[in-house]
Amino acid sequence: MNRRTIIIGSLAAGVAAFAGGSWYIQDQRRKEALAEAARRAAEIPDINALLLRPGAVAFGPENAPVTLVEFFDPSCEACRAFHPVLSQLLKEFPEHFRIVMRYAAFHQGSDEAVAILEAARRQGLFEPVLNALFESQPNWALHDGPNMDFAWQVAAAQGLDISTREVETRSPGTVALLNRDRADIEALGVRATPTFYLNGEPLEQVSFDSLSRAVRNAVQEATDSQ
Repeated sequence: MNRRTIIIGSLAAGVAAFAGGSWYIQDQRRKEALAEAARRAAEIPDINALLLRPGAVAFGPENAPVTLVEFFDPSCEACRAFHPVLSQLLKEFPEHFRIVMRYAAFHQGSDEAVAILEAARRQGLFEPVLNALFESQPNWALHDGPNMDFAWQVAAAQGLDISTREVETRSPGTVALLNRDRADIEALGVRATPTFYLNGEPLEQVSFDSLSRAVRNAVQEATDSQ
């Protein structure tokens, strides 16, 4: 994966998903989940052995001094909302910042969404397909049941060959990747998406501003020490 930044579509609807009283309940549960992940991380001797798995999707230079690991779900509204923030940080620090993306397929249909992304990766289309799935997420990641036919068509519009759809959903490589990420999620205590680890440290109660600030501070510290 090269260092091209993630192209962002119109994601205002993702931010709007945070409004309303129902978000307060979700936010409380999310805080509890992130606190549990932080507690679990403190008990793991070498957390990077779980976070930085070979073959994970990554954006940015491999030798970047600042690495952010994101456990994300393609169906997750909050992941969609954070997507532009991550894109901006990649643009801002093209030489010093790296994002490693790990799958946390918690929602119904997310396993198949991962299969779409992995098919796109094999065809050299991961970025545009990821962007398109996030942008169109309200149309396929429905609360009363996902419309995966629509998700595949969205990917096809980005040039993905979907003639092997049935094969892709059962791909041994994708199944193995999902199983590996599930095992790491369990070991780390990840229960919410997105969950972020900055240079091996879990970030709790993350907002758009706090995430940007944490990354900028880490980059500043890294450049000051050079």
